[in-house]
Amino acid sequence: MRRFLRHPVRLVPVGFLVTILLSTGLLMLGPMTLTRQDAPFLVALFTATSAVSVTGLAITDTPNYWSETGLVVITVLTQIGGIGILTLAALVILTVSRRLGLHNRMLVQAETLEYGLGDVRRLLMHIAATVLACEAVMTVLVAARLWLGYEYTLGRALWSASFHSIQAFNNSGFSLYSDGLLAFARDPWVTLPLALGSIVGGLGFPALFEAVREWRRPVRWAVATKLTIWGSVVLVALGFVMLLASEWSNPWTIGQYDMPGKVNAAFTQITLSRTGGFEVMPIDRLREESYPLLTALMFIGGGSASTAGGIKVSTFFLLAFIMWAEIRGEPDVTVGNRRIATSSQRQALTVTLLSVAMVAAGTSVLILLTDGLPLTNALFEITSAFSTTGLTVGLASSLHDGGVFLLTVLMYIGRVGPLTLGSAIALNTRRRLYRYPEEQPIVG
Repeated sequence: MRRFLRHPVRLVPVGFLVTILLSTGLLMLGPMTLTRQDAPFLVALFTATSAVSVTGLAITDTPNYWSETGLVVITVLTQIGGIGILTLAALVILTVSRRLGLHNRMLVQAETLEYGLGDVRRLLMHIAATVLACEAVMTVLVAARLWLGYEYTLGRALWSASFHSIQAFNNSGFSLYSDGLLAFARDPWVTLPLALGSIVGGLGFPALFEAVREWRRPVRWAVATKLTIWGSVVLVALGFVMLLASEWSNPWTIGQYDMPGKVNAAFTQITLSRTGGFEVMPIDRLREESYPLLTALMFIGGGSASTAGGIKVSTFFLLAFIMWAEIRGEPDVTVGNRRIATSSQRQALTVTLLSVAMVAAGTSVLILLTDGLPLTNALFEITSAFSTTGLTVGLASSLHDGGVFLLTVLMYIGRVGPLTLGSAIALNTRRRLYRYPEEQPIVG
C-alpha cells in the first residue's frame, strides 16, 4: 500500500473513492431526506458518486427526496468533485499554511496537468478565483431573472440560482426541479448563463487560462488549447444545427415553440448535452435520429483537466489528425506547425479504445440485466454515466440494483479517467533499458 500511494497519479482514484465512501455514509443519515428516514445504502452510494463525479444522474426525484440539508451536501460534493479532490486539498493547505511542499505540488500537477512545479501556487489561486467568479456571475444573473421575472422571493431565487450555477459550472446535472429546466426552455436569461458557464467549466483550466492570457494572439496557443477551443466551437455549432433540424417540427420537444424559442432550446440543450446534464428538452421524447448525436457528443465530452467527462475534445480531434496523416502517408502527425509526439498519439488511442471498451461492455451488461431494453436506450444511459453527463431517457430510476451499481462504477471510472485508473493499478511500471528488433505486421 505504501508503494502504491507513493506515486501522485495513484492518489487520484484513491482520493475520489474515499470521498465517495465518506459521502455515502453522510447521505445515509436521516436528516438528509425529507422523510427524515435513513436513505438506503445503494441510493446514497449512487447519489454520492453522481455528485462527486459531477454527473448529476439521479435514481430519485431529487427535490422531493432530499431535504434542504441533503441538497446542500450534494451541492458541496459537486463543488469538491468539480475542483478535484487533490486540488481542493492543496488549496486548503495553501490557505492554512501559506506554502506547499514538493509532494503536494506534484499531487496538484497529477490532477490538473498544468504548469511547472514553481507555478502551482499561482495555478491554485487562478483556479479558485475563476470558479468563484464564474459561479457568482451566473448566480446573480439567474437570481435576478427568477426574482423579477418569476416572482420568486429573493431567498428562494438566490438558492435556486446558486444551486444550478454550481451544477452548471461543474458540468453536473442535479436540479431543484423534477423536470429539469423544461420550464425555462425558452428563457435565455435563465438558460444561457448556465449554458455558457457549462462551456467555461468544460474547457479545462489549462486551455482556459492560456486562451485568456493570449487572447490577442491565438496563433501562439499550445496545440492542446487550439484543439480544445476550436474543437469545442465546431462541436457546438454542428451539434446545434443538427439538433435544431432534427427536432424542428417535433411537437413533443420544440415543435410548438416560436423561432427564438426553438433556437434557444436547441442551443442550450446541445451545449449542456456535451457534459452538463440539464434537461432543456424532454430527452425521452426526442426523435430517434437525435440520440446518436447526443450520444456521440457525450462520449467526446469537454476539455482536459476540466469538470467535464468523456474522452476529451483534444483527444477526439487528435485522432482525426492521426487518421488524416496516415491516409496521406505523412511520416509525422502535425497540427499547425507542430509535430505531435508519439507518446501523445499512443495515449489518445489508448484512452479512446479503453473508453469504447468500457461503454460497449457496460451496454452489453445492462441489456443482459434488463430484458427487452432497446440498444439505443442502453447505449445512451451507459454513455451518459461513463461521460459523467447525467442525461437520461428515464431508465436510471427504474433499474434494479445490479443496473444501478453498474452505472455507479461507470460514473467513478469516467470521472477518474480510464487511463489514470490503469496507471494507478499498474504497480510495476518501469523504464526499459533495451529495445527489441522492429517488425511491421500487416494491418488492414
